[in-house]
Amino acid sequence: QVHLVESGGGLVQPGGSLRLSCAASGSIFSIAVMGWYRQAPGKQRELVASITSGGGSAYYADSVRGRFTVSRVNANNTLYLQMNSLKSEDTAVYYCNLRRIRDYWGQGTQVTVSS
Repeated sequence: QVHLVESGGGLVQPGGSLRLSCAASGSIFSIAVMGWYRQAPGKQRELVASITSGGGSAYYADSVRGRFTVSRVNANNTLYLQMNSLKSEDTAVYYCNLRRIRDYWGQGTQVTVSS
């Protein structure tokens, strides 16, 4: 069974930075597409960024492109999301997703951008 655990969320001022991490259990990580989703209060969950199994290609939502960078270290079964130039509208719970045959989800980590 796949187990995903996010970390790195917290309170940050507008314009600041955070790096989120997602640690995955097992050996399936290196052959799976991984992604970050977020859900703000009262809004639908949305895809923020995703990355191919080998890390060679990435996708970003228009709202975060140029500010966020998704990466992975397969040797450590870890997915990252570097978030720079944070805005109040980035406030949300951020979820790690593993996609292979079916979707697996972490518990989420809260990111709050506020002055």
